[in-house]
Amino acid sequence: MITDDGTMVIRLSDSTPLHRDNFLKLVNKHFYDGILFHRVIQNFMIQAGNPATKPSAKTQKPAKSIAGYTIPAEFVSSLFHQKGAIAAAREGDDANPDKASSGTQFYIVQGKIFSDQGLDSVQTFRLQGRNLPLPQREIYKTVGGTPHLDMNYTIFGRVISGQDVIDKIAAEPTSGRQGGDKPVKEIRILKASLIKRK
Repeated sequence: MITDDGTMVIRLSDSTPLHRDNFLKLVNKHFYDGILFHRVIQNFMIQAGNPATKPSAKTQKPAKSIAGYTIPAEFVSSLFHQKGAIAAAREGDDANPDKASSGTQFYIVQGKIFSDQGLDSVQTFRLQGRNLPLPQREIYKTVGGTPHLDMNYTIFGRVISGQDVIDKIAAEPTSGRQGGDKPVKEIRILKASLIKRK
């Protein structure tokens, strides 16, 4: 994925085949070429995939609606929101109790590094007492991520090269929460293409 701020290599997961195949289909159709990272929150995530942000769209204002179709959730406990995870965006729980994913929008986790105390708090208050596996806790303490999203949004891959690009995009000035966390300067996906796994 070549962006205005650098190139990322993403490995897709075979554990979430519906999401993997949908993403491959969109890349093959060049859907993401030219699309903006329309929502960026430092120490959290960078989000793209809104068709209203393509140069050919009539409006450059990101639409609230998320694509014209959804994908059933594919939660896999071994896939978690470590830094670099790519996951499907979705409508909130009130409108979407089944947690179905957007057909096109995704986010890439930047997150932050947690202490044991911080992770204990996440388990108690955000995960309703569900314990994070020890290997995942270690990654959240060293690499970082967003553990409160685990098992709530479908993860379908991970950035394996170019994590510095995530940091660069996440550091861009934005309009803030009131303005939808839209980057002040346009940051586009210039081209997304498939490469063979090594």
